[in-house]
Amino acid sequence: MLEMTTRMLAEVNPLEHVVAVPLFEFSAFGRQVVFSNHMFMVSVATIFLMILLPLSVRGGGLARRGFGNLIETICVFIREDVARPFLGDRTDKHIGFIWTIFFFILTLNLFGMIPTRQIIYLVTGRENNLGGAATANIWIVGALSLMVFLAIHICGIREHGLRRYIRDFVPEVPLLMRPFIYVMEIIGSLVRPLSLTIRLFANIFAGHILIATLFMFIVIFRNYAVGGLTVAAVVAASLLELLVAFLQAYIFTFLSAIFIGLAVNPEH
Repeated sequence: MLEMTTRMLAEVNPLEHVVAVPLFEFSAFGRQVVFSNHMFMVSVATIFLMILLPLSVRGGGLARRGFGNLIETICVFIREDVARPFLGDRTDKHIGFIWTIFFFILTLNLFGMIPTRQIIYLVTGRENNLGGAATANIWIVGALSLMVFLAIHICGIREHGLRRYIRDFVPEVPLLMRPFIYVMEIIGSLVRPLSLTIRLFANIFAGHILIATLFMFIVIFRNYAVGGLTVAAVVAASLLELLVAFLQAYIFTFLSAIFIGLAVNPEH
């Protein structure tokens, strides 16, 4: 009995729900590129948003209905309550990027909660590696944070010009302190995207590991009482993960708006 349980636990890996799995390879620029399940989810999310969002805001009228009204409400909230306090009268120039960041991360978070692989297996009866939590991949989240990092400095340079942006990179301090403050500001500008990466990655990664680990209790104990408690715990953890999916998309967007606002409004 113990040997059978040990063998079953060895075959069950909670990390398989979050690790990247290669789907196929192709050549590009003389190199072999591996296309993983997380890259597949990023592609699906991109196509989904490119189709869904234009359809949801299509049509005229002062008041939208249904899903279009929900999207418009979210956009207004992000513009007025998230971006405008930091961007001021420059909000409309940069709000498109901030909207894109929010909806893209939210879509990846929500798609990561869908058991795509299991659904395809139930329908087709074939093993597959499709699906997965793309935002539990630190490289994908790091790429999103790198985009925010570039946007921060590009927006600042476009707003003020390279010369003034570098001059205003640090606040007014005594001349002898300027080199030290410049170093600190440079370190701070590098830490900001790193903090965005770790925050989003760690929360999504931990949530999926928790749910996978809870399911392992069914394999370990194999009785109805533990199974019932485990299912209840998984439902509660899934609801919490749903909240985290929205919350982390909001936090990532909120901090991105702050950082861009600091770049375009150096006086603040």
